[in-house]
Amino acid sequence: MNERKHTILLVDDEENILNAIKRLLRKENYEILTASSVNKALKLLEENQVHLIVSDQRMPEISGTDFLATVKENYPDVIRIILTGYMDVDAISESVNKGQTYKFLLKPWDDQTFKLEIKQALDYYDLQEANKELHRKVLEQNKTLREVNENLETLIQRRTEELVIQNQTLELSREILDHLPVAIIGVSKEGMIVLANQETQRLPLSGKTIRLGEDVSDYFGDGVGATIAAALNIHTPQVLSNCWISGKPYEIHCTPLSGSFHGRGVILSIMPMHSFPPTAGQA
Repeated sequence: MNERKHTILLVDDEENILNAIKRLLRKENYEILTASSVNKALKLLEENQVHLIVSDQRMPEISGTDFLATVKENYPDVIRIILTGYMDVDAISESVNKGQTYKFLLKPWDDQTFKLEIKQALDYYDLQEANKELHRKVLEQNKTLREVNENLETLIQRRTEELVIQNQTLELSREILDHLPVAIIGVSKEGMIVLANQETQRLPLSGKTIRLGEDVSDYFGDGVGATIAAALNIHTPQVLSNCWISGKPYEIHCTPLSGSFHGRGVILSIMPMHSFPPTAGQA
């Protein structure tokens, strides 16, 4: 399952048992450590990353199950196997049930079965490690997702607040535009009326009402159209004086749009002039 080299610690007070197991596993891709006492085994655990312990049950200082209970407390990830005779099976079974021991193997053992059990135990170790790594990644991803969601909620809240302010600003701007004492008309570069405030409705247009989407030439003479064209061509405000509308003189200021709307339209500001007789410059 995993190609890394595993470390196995063999613990037995009989050197011949240790040597027999080492010979049995010598062709496997394992690093074998041996300890003839519990104290030496504990020292090796401190100094090495051990993946599996195989311990004899009957040792002079302490029983194998008690030793592995200590190992579980200090090195919970290490897989723990007991070697025992038939007389100790009941005690070992209790240790397995309590989770102190992964499995027990009987003496004398069958070599092929022994090697298979060792391999399966190490595969189990690798599976546990893979699960822990997966769990760690899931927790990390969940944390990242929570942070993203929190940032998204903050961003949405901020954007919502900005939109509210923008809507309020647009409403106020529209209200101010409608209450200006000057007729204001927005005209696209194609000549279509796209904006008109309330004051435009007071213009003497022979009963006509300015409607959005209509062409500006439907309401004003050629002089206004020429002024709009000039403002767009040279990108400079133009003024059309003495523009006659239904017999009344007006001055029309034509201002081209700038910024991102540069060249896309103009604003017409239409203001009445003092009355005087019509001339040949009538619009």
